Amino acid sequence: MGLVLKNVSKTFIGKIAVDNISLVLDKPSVYGLLGTNGAGKTTTIRMILGIIKKDEGEITWNGKAVDRKSVNFGYLPEERGVYPKTKIYDQLMYFAELKGMSKMDAEVSINKWAKALKVEEYLQMNAEKLSKGNQQKIQFMTAIIHNPELVVLDEPFSGLDPVNTEILKNIIIDLVKNNKYVIMSAHQMATIEEFCSDILILNRGKTVLQGNLKDIKETYPANRLKLDVSENIDKHISEIGLEIENEKDNEYTIKITDEEKAHKLLNEIIKNGIKVNKFEIMKPTLNDIFIEKVGE
Repeated sequence: MGLVLKNVSKTFIGKIAVDNISLVLDKPSVYGLLGTNGAGKTTTIRMILGIIKKDEGEITWNGKAVDRKSVNFGYLPEERGVYPKTKIYDQLMYFAELKGMSKMDAEVSINKWAKALKVEEYLQMNAEKLSKGNQQKIQFMTAIIHNPELVVLDEPFSGLDPVNTEILKNIIIDLVKNNKYVIMSAHQMATIEEFCSDILILNRGKTVLQGNLKDIKETYPANRLKLDVSENIDKHISEIGLEIENEKDNEYTIKITDEEKAHKLLNEIIKNGIKVNKFEIMKPTLNDIFIEKVGE
């Protein structure tokens, strides 16, 4: 049955932070919760986890009203925090026991995740000795160390280099394979596109777009052409009446309003004997859609 929000609202001192939102996460997957700063994402997350109370609506997990006792959840907040003067191992053990684990089970879990996240060498160090990225991985460990059913990740890749980003991505994929429900909030739209099949975009507390991302994109016309060719084709692009968005080493991103001109350009460059390595007509990215919906 999973997680269901129905007509949920929250007001703080006369200001509506979340305004009548609904969503369903009914199978193990990653659900994207998006919005500008102050849109209501964090308030929504805190209501889902029972950290703050909703004013109106229903929030259920497997058919039962959500409270902090009924949901086994893990939460990585956007606000980072580790105890700088305390050994990493001691912090992890503290949080594991706080979440009901025995010392023996906690030790097994700490060692397992330390190995997976490649932080074994830091377990006996004080947190202040670690880089920002490694502190981030430790905090991620505290969110999943107790094997939660529902995992909420707020900006999980902030501060990570490409290598550690890849490690974390693979772990999130494995969480879903192991039947975990994941809600992810991030400002990197490419990351959301990579992980999330369903999304909800908030703006000033209201839902402005919601649903399956693939279905949403199908409602939009193509707006870009990706071309990789053997030589400069600026002249041909101009003659067709198209606009170059970006070009590097004869790899072009070209703005289009209809596909007919894209095919006309392709025919023109082939007719002139120019080799085409790539020709791809593209739908708007999630970044394009997000800006359209909340950019104003």
